[in-house]
Amino acid sequence: LEEAVVNRIAAGEVIQRPANAIKEMVENCLDAGSTSIQVGVKSGGLKLIQIQDNGCGIKKEDMHIVCERFTTSKLREFEDLSSISTYGFRGEALASISHVAHVTITTRTQDSKCAYKACYSDGKLIPLNPRAQAEPKPCAGNQGTLIVIEDLFYNVTTRRKALKSPSEEYSKIADVMSKYAVHNAGVAFTLKKLGETMADVRTQSNSTTKDNISSIYGASVARELLSVSCENGKLGFKMEGFVTNANYSTKRLIFLLFINHRLVDSLAIRKAIEAVYTSYLPKNSHPFVSLSIEIVPSSVDVNVHPTKHEVHFLHEDVIVETIQKAVEECLLGCNSSRTYFTQALLPGAPVPVSLEGGPRLTQAGTPQTREKSVYDYQLVRTDCREQKMDAFLKPVSLRVEGAAGG
Repeated sequence: LEEAVVNRIAAGEVIQRPANAIKEMVENCLDAGSTSIQVGVKSGGLKLIQIQDNGCGIKKEDMHIVCERFTTSKLREFEDLSSISTYGFRGEALASISHVAHVTITTRTQDSKCAYKACYSDGKLIPLNPRAQAEPKPCAGNQGTLIVIEDLFYNVTTRRKALKSPSEEYSKIADVMSKYAVHNAGVAFTLKKLGETMADVRTQSNSTTKDNISSIYGASVARELLSVSCENGKLGFKMEGFVTNANYSTKRLIFLLFINHRLVDSLAIRKAIEAVYTSYLPKNSHPFVSLSIEIVPSSVDVNVHPTKHEVHFLHEDVIVETIQKAVEECLLGCNSSRTYFTQALLPGAPVPVSLEGGPRLTQAGTPQTREKSVYDYQLVRTDCREQKMDAFLKPVSLRVEGAAGG
């Protein structure tokens, strides 16, 4: 196959939808040591994606090859994978995006006097306008990198048609940004639709993990959080995170899992935790779970999925069982009581109308008992002077005696 065809096929595996592109870019921002990441989206990411950070930036001499496949500064040899601690390592993210979209990069390092801007297509540096040369152009800019991705999947019409509506794609982007914002408490995240003033995800760099959960997922979740942690030196792993107690439940499981600070999904851990909550929550109710697991890099294989969505690690069964026990012990410790929030009724305030089927409240705020109606057929005569049913019947016996005498 021609190189352009190969690259386009590979791009379709790595970048499946706009949320994947943003995930890869956010991980690059975090690898660059950014403390502020701002993302702007138009038409669910299909029309425009704009990502800006304040990281270390890209050197001018590296801008010629930054969008070529397998161009990375994270490793040199294959053996480096066994001790990888960064998000990226393949050098495929920017290359894949440039094969299915128009990419513009504006970057400035700390030592540079000015920023440099360049455009890319199919992994190659292209001129900013037809008459110019294919060279990075100096321009004004802050330290860090600004990446603009336009017309995603413009040359893959089948993929573009298969994607869902812009609103659904935006919700997937918000989900990815929310999870990274919760996990990276020391980094300020912002996500908004371009042209709008209000941000859908906004966290501060000085906020805690609990603060981020409260601002993104709501105070009702943060109020019921329990801290959970466990550690095993022999297996070389450590886990810490937050789970909700039995007072909170939702229709859909909210599951945030980071292994070595990488957002992944593990069906085994997910099932193990849901099995614990079946004893505490009603049927079809689910908890909020946010876990961060750190495993010795030599025990983790990160190169098992094109989008790095899954990882494999040694002693998986034992580690999953240890995490399950830790969550169960945490829930057992809080199961001695349930919390109910009440509101006192002020003196002289009107009595609120109770919910249908619920007890009414008196002026004192106590439940008003409703008198149970008793029907006549349930009554029993206890006094001989009370009227009996004979009073309603004619005396048949007297009529029979009169007929006999005649």
